[in-house]
Amino acid sequence: MAEFLYEALDKSGKQVKGIIEASNEEIILEKLRDMGYYPLKVTPHKKRAGEMDLLAMPGLRWLFHRIKSKHVATFTRQLATLIDAGLPIMRSLAILREQVESVIFKQKIKQISEDIEAGSPLSDAFAKHPKVFDKLYVNMVRAGELGGVLEVVLNKIATFLEKRQALISKVRSAMMYPVVVLVLASGIVAFILIKIIPQFEAIFRELGAALPAPTQFLVRASEILINQTLFVVAGIVAFVLVIRQINKTKRGKLIFDTILLKVPVFGQLFRKSAIARFAATLATLITAGVPILQALDIVRDSSGNEVIARAMDKVYQSVKDGETIHEPLSQCSIFPPLVYHMVAVGEETGAIDQMLQKVADAYEREVEDMVDGLTALMEPLLIVCLGTLVGGIVIALYLPLFDLPNHIK
Repeated sequence: MAEFLYEALDKSGKQVKGIIEASNEEIILEKLRDMGYYPLKVTPHKKRAGEMDLLAMPGLRWLFHRIKSKHVATFTRQLATLIDAGLPIMRSLAILREQVESVIFKQKIKQISEDIEAGSPLSDAFAKHPKVFDKLYVNMVRAGELGGVLEVVLNKIATFLEKRQALISKVRSAMMYPVVVLVLASGIVAFILIKIIPQFEAIFRELGAALPAPTQFLVRASEILINQTLFVVAGIVAFVLVIRQINKTKRGKLIFDTILLKVPVFGQLFRKSAIARFAATLATLITAGVPILQALDIVRDSSGNEVIARAMDKVYQSVKDGETIHEPLSQCSIFPPLVYHMVAVGEETGAIDQMLQKVADAYEREVEDMVDGLTALMEPLLIVCLGTLVGGIVIALYLPLFDLPNHIK
């Protein structure tokens, strides 16, 4: 099927333009009349290079598969604004398709428009692209469609995505500095072991100096790194792949997430960010009108933490049996008393969504404060650690020099 550019007049006499896909111009004219438009001009649409169907090109698809959360949030906010202004969904999507920069996102919006034109609801069209619009997104849109408040729900989704992305960025920024320093430190140590240690080892051998244990350790590490480079690299790669494979299993992810939550300092950061995400997600779903059992199921799948997911299993079963939400939460060590007491108050007053949002706001503020504190503390701490590491290597290299006078005649 080919694409055609059209110009037409709507019922108010306003000129509209757009693109429709069909086999010939006659079908286009019929479609425009069915849409209530008076056709003025229909011409074949010549695709530009940037508009090629990358979804049909497996060799290049992997380069464009990722659509960032901030792009989805922007798209959602703009779609809500256009619908609130009275524009039909099809026209809103056509406008947004022209505005988005991502080529792959353009393709997704095009497919969504085609599904809606074929009679699918907006939520069902979104559901066909789970990597872009997750279960939380789709179910909230569905609730908005059923309640006739789609633009309100879309604004709530956009706000939720923006706040979630801000929280993730905060945590990542706290992790980025130590990771960069660790990589640099590894590079420096590798350079010393490969280039510097062999020269010192040759000098010590010629002079007959006795090598103390720290120096012998460095010399042995240098020999392994130089002579067994491929095995060292292969071992590191294999270790990473094994860890990733284990982390894909529920049991393995539970073990890793449990360990992660117990790491000094950073464990508290991960714990608070996980609680904030859980509370914000559940509050947003309940506010949008998603049934509680369905909301708990979505929170479980989108938690990103197996410890939280296991807790949601217990909560889901409790609610299904007609019991409370706060009781199973109180039995999970990851949730502090503040959380389940606030939830209990929400259940008693019928304002559980408001209580959960308060919990989310409180923990988001705590995460931000922790990130700011860690960022200020991390720089001097890592400098000391890096200095100790390099200083230890230097001391180990110079220890044999103290024994040289005993070997020089």
